[in-house]
Amino acid sequence: MCPLLLALASSQAYAGFDHELPLDQNGIWARKYQTGLENGVIALEVAGSLWFGNDNELGHTFWQTIDASAISGIGATVLKYALSRARPYQGNNPNAWFKGSGYQSFPSGEVTLQASFVTPFIANYGRQDPWIWALEALPVYDGFARLKSQAHWQTDVIAGWALGTGVGYWSTTRAIPLSVQLLPGGLSVGFSKRF
Repeated sequence: MCPLLLALASSQAYAGFDHELPLDQNGIWARKYQTGLENGVIALEVAGSLWFGNDNELGHTFWQTIDASAISGIGATVLKYALSRARPYQGNNPNAWFKGSGYQSFPSGEVTLQASFVTPFIANYGRQDPWIWALEALPVYDGFARLKSQAHWQTDVIAGWALGTGVGYWSTTRAIPLSVQLLPGGLSVGFSKRF
């Protein structure tokens, strides 16, 4: 999958798909809102998992989001270091791959996180509650915010979304989330059942 993403990104960059957007960090695009969303999602995943536990349907979904976020986050980090693509503010050249240390544009880790968080909810609840698809607004917002911050190219955002979505969906196919298997049994019971 990695060579496919690299080929897609490279071909799109040559075709003029990737381009730098004007810098805009005002209003809803301010960096503080991007980091707030990132920290909020992580806190919600952990709190929801520990509160509801894996035996609860919603809690099970939260544990799936933890798996998806951790695994896709590791994948995004490996790709960032392996491909070392320059960000838009590092020279406005979407074809600047393998630049070395300090160049970590591909894929967008924050969009990966948002997509990996929303996908288990959509996969588990999307058929019975179609409104849950509105959660896709999180990776959409974050993708635009990262582009407006000149921190990522369009293909970085798309690749991050694909990575997060793919791993998020995969996490829903497991009967027992990996994170639950790694923890002592008592930690996945859920605090709501203890009180």
